[in-house]
Amino acid sequence: MRTSRAALAAAVSVLVVATAPAAATTADPLAPYLQQKIAWGDCPFKQDGKQRTAQCARITVPRDWAAPDAGTDLQVAISRVAATGARKGAILVNPGGPGGQGTSLAGALAGLEPSVNEQYDFVGMDPRGTGQEGGQDAGYVCHVPTGRLPQEDDLDARDRSARSIALHQRTPRVLAEACQSDALAPFITTWQTTHDMDLIRTLLGDEKLNYLGFSYGTWLGAKYASLFADRAGKVVLDSSVNFEGRLQAAFEAFPKIDQRQFDDVYTPWLARRFPEQLGRTAAEVRVKWERLRAFFKEHGVSPDLFDHIFVGNGSTRQWLAGALVLTKGAAALDGTAAPPPAALRDDLDRVSRAVFGVPAARLTVEDIAAAVPEPDYADVPGTRLAVACGDQPSREAHWYKLLSDLQGPTYPLFGWAYGLGEPCGYWSDLPRHELPKLPPRAAKNVLVVQGEFDPQTGYEQAEAAARAAGVPMVSVADSPFHGQYAISGNSCVDDLVNKFYLTGTRPAATICAGVPLPGEQRVFPVPGPAGETAEVTVPAPRDALSPVRQRLQDSISEVNRGR
Repeated sequence: MRTSRAALAAAVSVLVVATAPAAATTADPLAPYLQQKIAWGDCPFKQDGKQRTAQCARITVPRDWAAPDAGTDLQVAISRVAATGARKGAILVNPGGPGGQGTSLAGALAGLEPSVNEQYDFVGMDPRGTGQEGGQDAGYVCHVPTGRLPQEDDLDARDRSARSIALHQRTPRVLAEACQSDALAPFITTWQTTHDMDLIRTLLGDEKLNYLGFSYGTWLGAKYASLFADRAGKVVLDSSVNFEGRLQAAFEAFPKIDQRQFDDVYTPWLARRFPEQLGRTAAEVRVKWERLRAFFKEHGVSPDLFDHIFVGNGSTRQWLAGALVLTKGAAALDGTAAPPPAALRDDLDRVSRAVFGVPAARLTVEDIAAAVPEPDYADVPGTRLAVACGDQPSREAHWYKLLSDLQGPTYPLFGWAYGLGEPCGYWSDLPRHELPKLPPRAAKNVLVVQGEFDPQTGYEQAEAAARAAGVPMVSVADSPFHGQYAISGNSCVDDLVNKFYLTGTRPAATICAGVPLPGEQRVFPVPGPAGETAEVTVPAPRDALSPVRQRLQDSISEVNRGR
């Protein structure tokens, strides 16, 4: 039976009138989240006695902030080191990744920067998808069908045969398909996490949320300030990606910035510290490095894995581990054994025990080969891929293959491998939400900090973001490490950032001199993108808590290395 338009209109009006009272009384779907109480208690992770003790809690967040009454809720772990004096608010901290857990970061930073902790709570967060640090919740894990992965154990991305390229591309394809097939993947994004952050602000009872983020954490912090401009307080972005551009571009720049650090800073340092074994010039060290690459292949370390030891080389621990690999390999290769430099002896032994499981004096090539296993892809944490590939549209695998062809000859350390191994090339889902750029009213409270030769977030990326957003940048000349504030022991950086947090006075664009490299007493300047610094006095090193700084630097660098 056909219904007239007039009758249909009357029926609709009756329906609207009949349902209007019910709609008016419908509960706010966000109320259960906004009204929950934080129950602080003990943290599940081990806390170092040299850092301040944090309390931990878990809060409930909607799976999808765009439809909070749909889907199963998620849990997000948070931590807090309460302000020791008159409280001004909270500083939420994030170590990067994507996928880095940040609950233990709060206690470490509070211990390193007690003057800031006097006025601010340090608050950590294990972002959605990462589970709980030290707990039983592993978070969003991709179950990879390992039978589809290549079984070869001697892969070398420099081999440009069709077979080699196909084998290299198989792993990222399988990883992307496994992660993308999980129903949770579309909801593990920066857009969703920024809303979790604003819920934390609400539950803490604060009008504004201050922030400190490293590496990918700079993208997260900038996007929080972009989406919640009126609620963002003082925001410090350390070791920054180009938060006004493409997130994936930060990973695509790895080959260039890794090669620059390796050629201009790392190999000259090796030549100064280990001339008898590795060569007296950077050029001689690179020749020895190539010989050792082939030598370790004969001892069970694939060329790809050997290269990766020196990729994302952003902490002193990674530097020293690489030096151990090269010097122990050189001793076995051509008998050039030599005692370690006195200034590095204790640190080399500490790293040898931590990384390879034996004292440096007893470390052998066999120990090294055993400690550099093939990666286990059975269960892969999915947050890195979901965020990196899902925040913005991805380029296709063919584009990444062409990128490897272009980058390989110029940046052989990682240029051949990166483009063949990027899972984002196989990510097909489009983003559900657009991420805006930083508005001026939020940009006025943002500060960028960046090391000149950082091998994990490139100087040019940070500089481009700061210029586009109109915010000042504190550059650290000659620094080859990832993470500057509170981590590098550079008093110039720490004083500027602390003043920003404590007084609200944001520094103008500044170039701080770097601090000496491991085992050295002075800085050896290298021409680079930061330009010349007028400051000739090396900043006073802050060594009182250096073991804590080293552990923090190690953890932040490791979580941002990727593969």
